[in-house]
Amino acid sequence: MTLPWLDLQTPFPPPEYALDEPDGLLAYGGDLSICRMISAYRQGIFPWYSEPQPILWWAPSQRMVLKCKDFVISHSLKKKLRQIAKQETLPNPAIQVKVDTAFVQVMQACSAPRKNQGGTWISQAIINAYANLHALGLAHSIETWIDGKLAGGFYGVSIGKMFYGESMFSNVSDSSKIALAYAVRFLALHGIEWIDCQQETRHLGSLGAAPVSRQAFMEHLKKTISQTSPPWQAGILCSNGHIY
Repeated sequence: MTLPWLDLQTPFPPPEYALDEPDGLLAYGGDLSICRMISAYRQGIFPWYSEPQPILWWAPSQRMVLKCKDFVISHSLKKKLRQIAKQETLPNPAIQVKVDTAFVQVMQACSAPRKNQGGTWISQAIINAYANLHALGLAHSIETWIDGKLAGGFYGVSIGKMFYGESMFSNVSDSSKIALAYAVRFLALHGIEWIDCQQETRHLGSLGAAPVSRQAFMEHLKKTISQTSPPWQAGILCSNGHIY
């Protein structure tokens, strides 16, 4: 099968047309416009490539998914979360979790080179594309702030009752896990059952994520993508799952 080239008007092929090797590669080309990005996510497709490659679009046969009910919190993290919750009503708590107060900063932190990795796929073009979705209320950052500094967090895309986690970073131990724990409460509170994690990793598995088939993923997507989205807003995310 020949990999389809997308010009600016070409629609995506159906996700089930993706290649078996490399797994999930569906098409290449096109652009990162708002319309193209929204179309992709509504069909369970995502961009992932490294410059100077053309844009590559993916729909893997096995999709790593974190079901909110299956999120694993270690004993040490539970203890830390209880301590944060006790302090959240203080005037200046040492640790706060926030939403959408530093979206581009989070993306830039996620783009920083990591140990044993030669580069990053989060280019300036990718940052611009997701910043455009953020401006429309479709992409969000969940951030852990420690002593007034951004210490960890992640960003993702939210459409209907689907949340697509994109990338996370941690400059302080457990800071991204704290953000994820708070995000899981918020998402579950508002009826989101799955967080799409895209690629299988040992780290995600340790948090309770597991692979599901493309068919199962697409069935869940069809049920949830047109439902009402959570009430996202910029502010402080509290342990009760509400943003203030």
